[in-house]
Amino acid sequence: MHDTTALLVELGAVILGLGLLGRFAGRIGLSPIPLYLLAGLAFGHGGLIPLKASEEFTMVGAEIGVILLLLLLGLEYSASELVTSLKTQYPSGAVDFVLNATPGAVAALILGWGPVGAVALAGVTWISSSGVIAKIMTDLGRLGNRETPVILGVLVMEDLAMAVYLPLLTAMLAGVGLAGGSLALVIALGAVGLVLYLALRHGRLISRAVSSDNPEMLLLVVLGLTVLVAGVAQQLQVSAAVGAFLVGIALSGEVAEGARKLLTPLRDLFAAVFFVFFGLSTNPADIPPVLLPAALLAVVTAFTKIGTGYYAARRAGIGPRGRWRAGGTLVARGEFSIVIAGLAVATEPRIGPIATAYVLILVIVGPLTARWTQPIAAKIEARRGGGGGGKSTGTGAVVEKEPVAKAAPERRLPAHDGLAPEPVGEKHE
Repeated sequence: MHDTTALLVELGAVILGLGLLGRFAGRIGLSPIPLYLLAGLAFGHGGLIPLKASEEFTMVGAEIGVILLLLLLGLEYSASELVTSLKTQYPSGAVDFVLNATPGAVAALILGWGPVGAVALAGVTWISSSGVIAKIMTDLGRLGNRETPVILGVLVMEDLAMAVYLPLLTAMLAGVGLAGGSLALVIALGAVGLVLYLALRHGRLISRAVSSDNPEMLLLVVLGLTVLVAGVAQQLQVSAAVGAFLVGIALSGEVAEGARKLLTPLRDLFAAVFFVFFGLSTNPADIPPVLLPAALLAVVTAFTKIGTGYYAARRAGIGPRGRWRAGGTLVARGEFSIVIAGLAVATEPRIGPIATAYVLILVIVGPLTARWTQPIAAKIEARRGGGGGGKSTGTGAVVEKEPVAKAAPERRLPAHDGLAPEPVGEKHE
C-alpha cells in the first residue's frame, strides 16, 4: 500500500475510533482520557496492531495538541483574574505544592530516577485535571456551591505555576545545567511578568490588533501567532506550552471569546491525538510491573489532594461539608500530568508507564472521591458523636445547614481537554 494511502487509512481509523470512544465515555459519565490512553497502548509499540504509517503525523499532532491545550487555558483567564488569584490563593497554592509534589519526588528518588526524574514525577503528582474536575462539578450540580470558587482558585494557581515549572523542567531535561536552568527560569518569569503587564495595561490594544469580524481571519491570526510564539519559546528553552499559555492570557474580551469558540474543536481533536500518542509511546508490557507503585502513589496523593482542598476551603471560611467536597473534587489527575510525563519520557523512559497507570487510576477514582468524600466523612463524624455531616443525597449533593455567605461571582471553569461545561461567565479584561 502506498505510504500516503496507508497514512490516510490509519489516520481515519484513529480519528473515527477516538470519536466512538468519546461518545461511549460520555454515555457512561467518565472522562475520555483513560480510553484514549488505552487506545494508544493497544495500537502502539508492543500493542495489538502497531500504527506505523501515521506515527510521524501523530507525533506532530501531539505537539499541536499541547500548544492548543495551553492556549485555550490562557483564553479562560484575564490578566486581572490571575493577579487576583495570586494575591488571595498563594497560601493554598503553597500547601498544594508541598503536599502533592513531595510524594512524587520521593517516589522517584526511591526508584533511583535521580533529580531530573524526581522533578518530573513531582509535577505529575502535583497538578489536578481542570477538565475532568469541571466535568465532575457539572455532573454533580455543584457549580453554584460555595466551595467552587475555592476549587477554581487552586486550579488557577496550579496553571500559573506551570509557567515557572515547565521551563525549569525543560531546561533540566535538556541537560543545560544550573546556569542554563536559571537563565530559562529568569526568561520565563520575565515573559510572564511582561505579558501580564501588557495585558493589564494594553489588553484592549492587543486584542484590537488581533480582532477580525471574519472568523477565518481570526482563526488564522490567533493560531499562527500562537504557533510562532510557541516555537520561539521552545527555542529559548522556555517551553512551547508556556508560550501558548501567555498568548491566551494576552487576549481578552470579544477576541478571546471568538477565538475560544473557533479553536475549541481543534483543541479537542489534537488533544485527543496527544493522549493517544502518549499511549502509543508506552509499551503495554511495561505497565504491569509498575501498577503497585502507581497505585500506592495514587492512594497517597488522593489523600494529600483532599487535604489541600480542605485547607483551601477552610481558609475561605467554608464549613466542614464544603471543605470535604472541595478536597474530594480536586483528586482527579489528567492532561497536565500526561503533558509533563510526555516531556520527560525521552530523558527518563521509565516515567511513561508509571504516569500512564497513575493517571488511569486517578481519572477513574476522581469522580468517586468527589461524590463520596463528604458523605463518608459525615458518617465518620456521626459515629464519633460529632454529627456534623449534614444530609447527603444519592448523587453526592448535600443539603447545607451552614450559613450561606454572599454568592461569589460565577466564572468560567478552566478546560484542558474539552470536558468543561457550558460557560458560566465571561472572561473580563
